Amino acid sequence: MEHLRDGTTVLTVTPPATADDAGSDDAGTAGHGTAVACTAAGGRAGTDTGPRPAGRAVPLEVAASLRARTRGLLGRDGIDGAILLTPANSVHTFRMRFPIDVAYLSRDFRVLAVRTMRPGRLGLPRFRARHVLEAEAGAMREWGL
Repeated sequence: MEHLRDGTTVLTVTPPATADDAGSDDAGTAGHGTAVACTAAGGRAGTDTGPRPAGRAVPLEVAASLRARTRGLLGRDGIDGAILLTPANSVHTFRMRFPIDVAYLSRDFRVLAVRTMRPGRLGLPRFRARHVLEAEAGAMREWGL
């Protein structure tokens, strides 16, 4: 998923092949070690155009510019799918109108941690995270993250 730009695309959630793939520090926790991938879907997001990996497809907005990352989900009443903030390693929910699920992703788009945040909160930075995936609260559990 190189050369990400602002736009829309499709997120594919792919669980790890074995428990060993889940990562040593988060092994045994649902979703940790799960990989996510973006596939171009007619939007402007500069992502892979090859065959889609097996997994669950979810509509995705990509926020790669400073302006798009700053705006994020602020002022919205909800989101259909998810938004990927890149690069990012922390978020806040000030001025948000709904609780969100936050997945911190590594450089290779593996899930490091998943948290649910209510409006008006400040998330602590995850120093190994390079990307942050946000969705409505409960969505990531439904996706297996």
